[in-house]
Amino acid sequence: MNMKKRVSIPITIIIALVCTVITFQITYVFCLSRGMMTGPQETAYNQEKLAFVDNLYQKHFIGQMDEEALTDMLIRGYLAGAGDKYASYLTADECDAYINNLEGNLVGVGVTVVYNADYDLIEIISVMPDTPAEKAGLLPGDLIYAIDGESAAELGYYGTVAAVRGDVGSEVTLTVLRGEHYETTQDFSMTRAQITEITVSARMYAESDIGIVRINEFNTATVEQFDQAIDSLLSAGAKKLIFDLRYNPGGELGSITAILDKILPEGDIIKVTDKEGNQSTIAVSDAEEIDLPMAVLINGSSASAAELFAASIRDYEKGPLIGETTFGKGTMQTLMPLPDGSAISISYRMFTSAAGVNYEGVGIEPDIAVPLDEALQKKNFYKITDQEDNQLQAAIQYLQDQ
Repeated sequence: MNMKKRVSIPITIIIALVCTVITFQITYVFCLSRGMMTGPQETAYNQEKLAFVDNLYQKHFIGQMDEEALTDMLIRGYLAGAGDKYASYLTADECDAYINNLEGNLVGVGVTVVYNADYDLIEIISVMPDTPAEKAGLLPGDLIYAIDGESAAELGYYGTVAAVRGDVGSEVTLTVLRGEHYETTQDFSMTRAQITEITVSARMYAESDIGIVRINEFNTATVEQFDQAIDSLLSAGAKKLIFDLRYNPGGELGSITAILDKILPEGDIIKVTDKEGNQSTIAVSDAEEIDLPMAVLINGSSASAAELFAASIRDYEKGPLIGETTFGKGTMQTLMPLPDGSAISISYRMFTSAAGVNYEGVGIEPDIAVPLDEALQKKNFYKITDQEDNQLQAAIQYLQDQ
């Protein structure tokens, strides 16, 4: 395998093995069949050349061609050649699994991941508490190299998701690369389980008036869990809030806009620019807001909708961003089903917060830069105590000084 240099904030697509395919927005646009297509016939590739290659194989190849597999790979190749780094192709089975994920029918091992384009592998960015992955010993930073011996690079990210998923009680073995230069290979065997996904958790910090809200991602369940978290903290006497969005890979448009509407005063939330350069505002906030001192924790794995959250807090001067520069994903994808039940995801809009700044490939710099202590960087994020967590302590110190 050709291993490329690792970067701290890879330009990748975010996905979750037990939850959803994390794009910033998912819409469904049904495509016409090939025979019903209209519009310009010119394409960006040489159809005659492709047909010539196909003809040669039909005449001379001694093996048995799998037409369905060939079509799937042709589509994947087209998306790779199109230059859309967030593009993806789902087979009909993968699309069905994705819909089941959105509906909360979650079976997996309990990790959230990013597709690391620099290594052409999937990288684990968080391990959910009390899941098969945590019990087996998987860690953030691990690169998934193989699933039951099958190459993850060859499967691709959606193929890897499908391979990790399965029936409750069935076994799966993940081979991961680990170490500073991914020089160590380790196998981890797990039993797939029904995952109860908690996207929001809340707690009071020690004996203080500071409430901590951890948001793992933004999906259909997040809004209700967020409301419950805020209510519980206010009932417990919270007068200041910390929103922890570290390792949050993003999520759904409806979820992030509903949550920001609760936090922000009246005004714009999301602006978008389409292929033709047309700009529009697609989400606004009403006048009701959470009017408490607050701070937001971010790091290099805070992406997409999580970055919108952080940018919006900054735009409306609700509180500082503390931690490290974010991931840098400022594009929206639309999932377009194909006639046979498969689908492709296409980047079709750039998005910004109210201030109109797009951070694609750049990320959002914190107001208070606090790198995570080196001793904590190899530790399971969920096992870091509040006292050890120097980034959290920086946010607590800021709010205590207000």
